[in-house]
Amino acid sequence: MKREKYQFNLETLSYEKVSFSFKKFFLKRVLPQSLAALVIGTILAVFGTYYFNSPLENKLLAKNQEFKHAYKQLNKKINKISETLVELQENDDDVYRMVFGVEPVPSSIRNAGHGGTDRYQSMKGYSESKLMINSTRKLVGVSKKLLVQSESYDEIVDLVKNKEKMLSCIPAIQPIANKDLTRFGSPFGYRMHPILGYLRLHAGIDLTAPKGTPVYASGDGVVVRADANCRGYGNHIRINHGYGYITVYAHLNKMLVKPGQKIKRGDKIGLVGNTGLSTCNHLHYEVRINNEPVNPVNFYYNDLSDEEYSQMIKEAEGAETHSHEW
Repeated sequence: MKREKYQFNLETLSYEKVSFSFKKFFLKRVLPQSLAALVIGTILAVFGTYYFNSPLENKLLAKNQEFKHAYKQLNKKINKISETLVELQENDDDVYRMVFGVEPVPSSIRNAGHGGTDRYQSMKGYSESKLMINSTRKLVGVSKKLLVQSESYDEIVDLVKNKEKMLSCIPAIQPIANKDLTRFGSPFGYRMHPILGYLRLHAGIDLTAPKGTPVYASGDGVVVRADANCRGYGNHIRINHGYGYITVYAHLNKMLVKPGQKIKRGDKIGLVGNTGLSTCNHLHYEVRINNEPVNPVNFYYNDLSDEEYSQMIKEAEGAETHSHEW
């Protein structure tokens, strides 16, 4: 049986039957409560969204923190590499290139720009754009400098190889073995020519040794002349060592090489003799740099000890000899 509701009327002082109205019920009960719930829900949602992150947002934030940490570590490594690179550049310019007599790499090349106005455009608009752009700019700069340094080291390697070749070509040994020398003859410099009778540059040194004593090439090179009875030199050999160096071996009894022949330092090229303008068996030996004669005793550092070299210099400075040539 349906239950009926009554409401006491204060005016009539009697109970009156209450009739149900859905519209009235909705407007008085449902709607106010729903609106209140909606407002409260909206406030809570806004508050929650503002102050609390969703699981996805938390995951993205954690990932972002990882990237920030990675960028900071990358920056530290780039800074360390930059410091090391500066040291390499200083050694390159102030040590390696100085040893080989080469000009340092110009700063305009080492610090050349690597710009482009839109190079970092794709990194803009993010919360960490500044960090990303700064790190990338540093990395690009270091990469550019490393490339320049790598090319510089390639050049240094070539210089080393050429230096090795050059060192093997420089006339750096005595052309007659120390044990075979009778004595040091006329030194390098001006002297009164004993046969021609006037002051003239003695463009080499005289090394006195018995007839037939082996004469050795003092450096790698190519024989450019092997002439018999050439003016005052008699039988003489000329070797072009490259790099501006030429050596002359004169008054030979016999020549053992021919023009165009490649020679290694220490190869036997002739035998001591007394040909040309000479009065006894000896070797007249010259070293020329860019066709200018220089004192050969300055090039004997490869096969003499310090004591032997000092003694040779002492003897050569006060040498008197009867071996004359021109």
